[in-house]
Amino acid sequence: MNKIFMLMVIAAVFVCSGFKINDDKKPNVAELYLNWQVMDNNYQNKNEALTALVITNKSHETLPAGGWKIYFNSGRGFTKAAVSNNALIEQVNGDMYSITPTSGFKDLKPGATARIEFVCDDPVVNITDAPEGPYLVWDNAPEKGYSFGSYDITPYKPTYQGLITPEIVYDRNKTVSDIPAGQLVKVFPTPVSYSLSNGSFSFSPGVRISSGDARFNKEAAVLRNYIAAIFGKKEAVKSSANVISFEYKAGLGEEAYELSVKSSAVTIRASTSTGIYYGIQSFKSLIPASSLAKTPSSVQIPCVEVADAPRFAHRAVMLDVARNFQSKQQVLKLLEAMSLYKLNTLHLHLTDDEGWRIEIPSLPELTSVASKRGHTLDSKHHLPPSHGSGPEVNNLFGTGYYTRADYIEILKYASDRHITVIPEIETPGHARGAIKAMNARYDRLIAEGKKAEAEKYLLYDQNDKSDYRSVQYWNDNVIDVSLPSTYNFVEAVVNDLISTYKEAGAPLPTIHFGGDEVPANVWEKSPAYAALKATHPEIQSTNDLWYYFYGRVNEILKAKGILLSGWEEMALRKTTLDGQPAYVPNPDFTKEHLQVDVWNNVLGAGQEDLAYRLANGGYKVVLTCVTNLYFDMANYKSFDEPGYYWGAFLGIDKFFSFIPYDYFKNADVDKQGNPINRNIFIGKQRLTDYGKSNIVGLQGALWAETVKGPERMDYMIFPRLLGLAERAWAQDPAWATEKDPAKSKEAYQVAWSNFLNVLGKRELPRLTYYNGGYDYRVPKPGISLQDGKYLSNVEFPGLTIRYTTNGKDPDASSKVYTGPVNYNGGVIKFRAFDPKGRGGNVAEGGNNNLNP
Repeated sequence: MNKIFMLMVIAAVFVCSGFKINDDKKPNVAELYLNWQVMDNNYQNKNEALTALVITNKSHETLPAGGWKIYFNSGRGFTKAAVSNNALIEQVNGDMYSITPTSGFKDLKPGATARIEFVCDDPVVNITDAPEGPYLVWDNAPEKGYSFGSYDITPYKPTYQGLITPEIVYDRNKTVSDIPAGQLVKVFPTPVSYSLSNGSFSFSPGVRISSGDARFNKEAAVLRNYIAAIFGKKEAVKSSANVISFEYKAGLGEEAYELSVKSSAVTIRASTSTGIYYGIQSFKSLIPASSLAKTPSSVQIPCVEVADAPRFAHRAVMLDVARNFQSKQQVLKLLEAMSLYKLNTLHLHLTDDEGWRIEIPSLPELTSVASKRGHTLDSKHHLPPSHGSGPEVNNLFGTGYYTRADYIEILKYASDRHITVIPEIETPGHARGAIKAMNARYDRLIAEGKKAEAEKYLLYDQNDKSDYRSVQYWNDNVIDVSLPSTYNFVEAVVNDLISTYKEAGAPLPTIHFGGDEVPANVWEKSPAYAALKATHPEIQSTNDLWYYFYGRVNEILKAKGILLSGWEEMALRKTTLDGQPAYVPNPDFTKEHLQVDVWNNVLGAGQEDLAYRLANGGYKVVLTCVTNLYFDMANYKSFDEPGYYWGAFLGIDKFFSFIPYDYFKNADVDKQGNPINRNIFIGKQRLTDYGKSNIVGLQGALWAETVKGPERMDYMIFPRLLGLAERAWAQDPAWATEKDPAKSKEAYQVAWSNFLNVLGKRELPRLTYYNGGYDYRVPKPGISLQDGKYLSNVEFPGLTIRYTTNGKDPDASSKVYTGPVNYNGGVIKFRAFDPKGRGGNVAEGGNNNLNP
């Protein structure tokens, strides 16, 4: 009897702990398939979305009714109880959620399907709103996650307000004039002065390169290498009559140049090597893209005279490699394109909650722990999955970092192209990666009995009971700036960065220390804060810790001759206005000449003038406006167009139409694409003449939550980067300063048509082949059914449109659209292609129903 009782107890323990007696009968998770569907995008008339995860069991074993969880990532919120009454959805931390089956979930037999229906807090707009990276964890083996056999998203045809259909695209595109290629300016971005004359220069491998001045020898090597890339061999005939010479000319600006192309000689003049380099880039832009598609014997370059200089000294791209990692090779590829279009600053967002991407030799845990993502619930050995990176640590985009050698290679490559690389180390918020890495370092050294050494770089007081959630929902991602060890950490990171840049021979004028989105209620219950407050009477509240922290960081950098940069919050002081929380430029830091990147000008959110207020208040400002310069925003409102949209929908027109000194002027729609109410600008500060002197430049930003892999990176950045380059380099266009609205609109339309033709007929074909080719976004064509015929057009004149009438998606061998197509019923599809035959999204028509 006792033996039977003991067996019963053992069995009960196994059941209660989630173990199955027949554990080997569990289905192989790789044979479970998931599908996500949108069921109702205005569920119960509450502006919410009813969605479903459908599980299909393709294994030979039954999925039990319990004993498992599904984890996934999402930037959205959900109701806890599934509408299907068979699961609970709970937030774990950050963008990670879990789905736990309840008593309503039944055993899933082989071949059967089950639906878990749940409500999203907001309607679904595009494909980016789908849950990401779902995986399963068995309760009896909680340390391991398993990926499903597949996870797919059912296409959704929304009907929400502001939907951009192919018919709307057609109407937009038809306002663009088709300009003959011979009439287009052949240097891009638009130079200050340009004239085209008769004749051409014969460019061939036999052309002679004459640097004329030793200081331009490196630039001469750049051109020689380009000759080799085009013609497949280096200059061979030294006695050639044709020559490209570099000449020093005093009095030109730091980045200014003159380019003279005559039939027998090309001359580039400048006062600096940077100017010579940009002259070479303009010469390269004169080379037709067709010459890059195959190896020519020679190329005819049109005779031109160019005098040029940039409008802004700071022309930047911010690349986030922390949320999702990009390889060293992809960074080099971006740098090459930046240099072609005369952008001179790469701002690398190297650290965040979800990853630390640069080797700091003195603190190895930063990369041994925080550069990796995989299934974990304690973050002791690596960070948890984010943005769909999945359960395995060896995933492609959640895991990765640049070794010191990698980063030095990046720095050298950038310096050779006259690009400065600014490293960003996010503090004090967005720092979960660093915090968890230093906790792991602490655990290691404590285990070795080295308590003092263990505490030296701690970033988090383990007795801090403060309760907060960041904008991205993390509850443990803010460095405790009251800890003395925080400043040991800052100094160690700074010293290693200085050493790395020194070895690379690269400039390090500034380090960006973040500063954005520190949540409310942080530090309030930190013992370290209480101790600091007791000894520092100037600290009256946690708000004052902000100035204390950045004051100390600034002193560390100043002692090393480095400027402090950050996001806009670094330059703001919290106060109240009419009893409400408000922010004003912090007068304490203006004398320090700090530089801030200002992103927040969301139309209708109340901070539209923030960049102008900071510039008027004395801060050096880099315009990084979300309304016009965020690469991660979706191009327009359509389910198949990826990207975020919380700040705006940003087609290339938003980049091109940006007016840096008066971006209120041409703000036309709000973040949902609805006509703007211009009353939002009443009482907002305009930019003063003094403030204009503090606008140092423009920056396009690619935040990477939705960017997995080089193809998606290229898709989001290109060709919008060319709109950024035009606005940052070219002089203020006439349409921006014209006071008559009708004349301004007319002048803008002419300029807009020219820009799109330059891209479609010159620059996109160039990017198809340049440096191995870029996977730029090929836009969806516009279509229109008129008098029984389908008409089609594309945003960039010069791209090829192909179509099918058999229901299949067009490919590179489908019929070329040359004019109206008779419609006889059924489904007709149109698709644009680049010169290599790479297609964009499909525009579908049929039965008078244009689908998005």
